[in-house]
Amino acid sequence: MSVQSLLSYALTVPDLKAGQCFYSTFGLDPAERDGVLTFRCDGRDQDQVFLVEGKKKRLNHLNFGSDDKGIAAIRGRMQQRGLAEIDAQHNVFGGGLWLQDPDGHPINVRPEGPRPWRPAPAFTINSPGHYQRTGERGAPHRHTARPHRLGHVLLHTPNLDRMVAFYTEVLGMRLSDRVPGIIVFMHLPTGGDHHVVALLADTRPGFHHASFEVASPDEIGLGAQKVLGSGYRNGWGFGRHVLGSNFFHYLRDPWGSLAEYFCDIDQIPADGSWKAEDHGPEDSLYLWGPAVPEDFGANFEEA
Repeated sequence: MSVQSLLSYALTVPDLKAGQCFYSTFGLDPAERDGVLTFRCDGRDQDQVFLVEGKKKRLNHLNFGSDDKGIAAIRGRMQQRGLAEIDAQHNVFGGGLWLQDPDGHPINVRPEGPRPWRPAPAFTINSPGHYQRTGERGAPHRHTARPHRLGHVLLHTPNLDRMVAFYTEVLGMRLSDRVPGIIVFMHLPTGGDHHVVALLADTRPGFHHASFEVASPDEIGLGAQKVLGSGYRNGWGFGRHVLGSNFFHYLRDPWGSLAEYFCDIDQIPADGSWKAEDHGPEDSLYLWGPAVPEDFGANFEEA
């Protein structure tokens, strides 16, 4: 009786056209509804990114899916802690339960309805004893990356413990792994990806990145090549993480935050058997890849 999925996120940005250009280049499909830009992943009947025009970039809200029992349970836990409900951030986003996390980020939890789920396409690697005789070349055709779902978001926070307590005790998420004092990863109680919300220690709140699943490491490379070739800044990649184990490449959006391509992330069972562990700082970033840029963990949101 908790959140069951991450449905979408919304950013307030000063230039909708710049946002449309970036996310379209990244591989998402844009649309417009009542002055709000929306973006969908390939083949997914669900808006997963929203851009709202405003004076400066900030996280407008996170949107989670649940069912009626889950929403009632969250509302009950709010009442026990004296947490008030808040108004929707925009008429486009009305409905469901609205509250704030300890850093002031609006959170929307709503019935998700039939889940527009499409499993990650399996990718094959030609290795000894496991090669594919298809009559075709092993390299993929040249095409743009087409993300098929939003995977996770990472937020800056000045208080890791307080934020973890909110997301686990109020929203019902579960701790996956952490590097004490630096970063925390949390997953859904229904199991699935190693992390759906991650938190990075900083002096103030902010939006660091959102991550989108693609079909293979090749598609990560193709997507990054197109985004970089269109004039956008590199964030960091290509590489592979330790915690979560996923392949990654991060690209800078027009406001300094990041959009990540990923594939092959660790999957956590829903039976509670996963044991969260504390890890050393050397595991907080990557197993292999290029050197970490000095500004990778920077918070580019204005105070």
